[in-house]
Amino acid sequence: MKTIDELLSEGVAGKRVFVRADLNVPLAGTTITDDGRIRAVLPTVKALAEAGARVVVASHLGRPKGAPDPAFSLAPAAARLGELLGADVAFATDTVGESAQATVAGLADGQVAVVENLRFNAGETSKDDAERGAFADQLAALADVYVGDGFGAVHRKHASVYDLPARLPHYAGHLIATEVGVLKKLTEDVKRPYVVALGGAKVSDKLAVIDQLLAKADRLLIGGGMAYTFLKAKGYEVGISLLQADQIPAVTEYMERAEKNGVEIVLPVDVLVSTEFPDLKTKAPANPTTVAADAIPADQEGLDIGPETRKLYASKLADAATVFWNGPMGVFEHPDYAEGTKAVAQALVDSKGFTVVGGGDSAAAVRTLGFDENAFGHISTGGGASLEYIEGKTLPGLAALED
Repeated sequence: MKTIDELLSEGVAGKRVFVRADLNVPLAGTTITDDGRIRAVLPTVKALAEAGARVVVASHLGRPKGAPDPAFSLAPAAARLGELLGADVAFATDTVGESAQATVAGLADGQVAVVENLRFNAGETSKDDAERGAFADQLAALADVYVGDGFGAVHRKHASVYDLPARLPHYAGHLIATEVGVLKKLTEDVKRPYVVALGGAKVSDKLAVIDQLLAKADRLLIGGGMAYTFLKAKGYEVGISLLQADQIPAVTEYMERAEKNGVEIVLPVDVLVSTEFPDLKTKAPANPTTVAADAIPADQEGLDIGPETRKLYASKLADAATVFWNGPMGVFEHPDYAEGTKAVAQALVDSKGFTVVGGGDSAAAVRTLGFDENAFGHISTGGGASLEYIEGKTLPGLAALED
């Protein structure tokens, strides 16, 4: 895989460089609530612009249905990119049409443009190779060189991620090169003890990665909504907590295999429960109760790990040489249920090992809860991509960057 460093050494002055970024930022109306993904692509965009390239940045945002939708416009992201660069960033109001063609044609050396949401075009996400290819041909007409730097999208077989690199000289940007290097430390060259903390809502989303980790990790800490399927598999009452009953056989098999492999699976010993899910808009006090993990009332729902579990998980992370964390421990968006996620984040900050926050809600939680991002070894920009890499899957966007 060639990297941007090789491209820069070859010279890019005057060349149109298409940068497939991941500007899929959360929005409240037109206000960006977390600009982490925009900041993540800055090193690549800056390096290219400073070397005299004419930089064309493209991304998806949200899930529009193959047609323009103002709610998913990249205009706020383009404006924020300009603020972070300290330079004007041109914005095309379409992706490959008249505005995009004119905007790219108007770039001078060292200038940057953002084209509108790639998913406003049905060809971007089409499962039909010919339709995707036709859209990739239109994108290729805007550029001389391709740089892949949207790590959060590399597990998607989309036109701008998979088909476009085949049509242009292609290189990995700084972000993708960094992300792949980190993931190799979690899969190939692992320093032990290797501890993985997994949370989030659905255990089904994590089964494949757990399957792989049972042969790699020394210890798995389970939290979030997925923990209740594990607790149910142990025969505990879980009340009205999130439960995937159809996954109990798989979870039971994994717990048995972990014991045979000498892998420690650590489950909550206490949880915060309530009869109602909290109001995440008003953040009204929820007044939860703490109960033992094997004593959840039948009419109550577990919404965070309890204080004893927080201490337990911190102790299980303390001696780790490598830590991977993916998924919050509870409904961290509400202050009454944020302490479990905060405790795991703090344990990573306190760790002397190499710590990786695996993107998605975990990365959002780190920022929402006010942690210094530099206190972690690495914060991934792609939760789904990170998990699929650890699962051992071939990621289309990475395969497309190989020569």
